[in-house]
Amino acid sequence: MKSSVKYSRPRLISLAIVTSLLSACATVGSERVAGVCLPVVKYDAGFQAKAAVEMQALPEGSAIVKMLSDYAVMRKQARACVFP
Repeated sequence: MKSSVKYSRPRLISLAIVTSLLSACATVGSERVAGVCLPVVKYDAGFQAKAAVEMQALPEGSAIVKMLSDYAVMRKQARACVFP
């Protein structure tokens, strides 16, 4: 019997990556540590332009676009991080 739900290989791979990343977070305690600011990697303009072109080539509704959007929020939060 065939399932009516179609899963593509890239979607399953993306799901596996996200699950792996989330499970890594689960090993860390939930208590908040004051004064821990993560470094933000700097990308030059040429690299950013290349990434923008590649992102525009992705299909509409791509999971990768959503992940990159979430990553942008995390970068903004990391830049705003200050030591108490």
